[in-house]
Amino acid sequence: FKQKTAYEIRLSLVGSEMCIRDSIRVGQILSAEVFEEAKKPAYILKIDFGNDIGIKKTSAQITNYQLDELVGVRCIGVINLGDKQIGPIISQCLILGSINDNGDVLLLQPSPEADLGDKVS
Repeated sequence: FKQKTAYEIRLSLVGSEMCIRDSIRVGQILSAEVFEEAKKPAYILKIDFGNDIGIKKTSAQITNYQLDELVGVRCIGVINLGDKQIGPIISQCLILGSINDNGDVLLLQPSPEADLGDKVS
C-alpha cells in the first residue's frame, strides 16, 4: 500500500469532480409509465438529453406526480453512471430531486432557457 500525497489526492478529486460535472445534464421527459414489477411504487421514464446524448431510460420513485403531468417536464439527470439492471429494465440515468417532509420527491428543474443536454454546474 502506497500512501498518496496531498497533491495526488487533490488531483484525483478534481478529476472526479470534472467527471461528475460533465455528467449532470438537462433533459425532458418524453414518456412515463407505471413500473409494474418494481418492489416500491415507481415509474419508467424515457428522457431526451438532446442530440449529442440522446434518449435514456430510467426508473424513478416519483409517484407523487401523475403520469400525464410528467410528459414534457424538463428535469436534471446524471447520465454517466453506467447502466444498472432494475428488474426487467436497464436504468441508464438518474433523475435528481429533493425530498420534502412527506417523503415526496420533487424533481429539480432547469431554467426555461436551458437547452436539452446542457451541462449543470
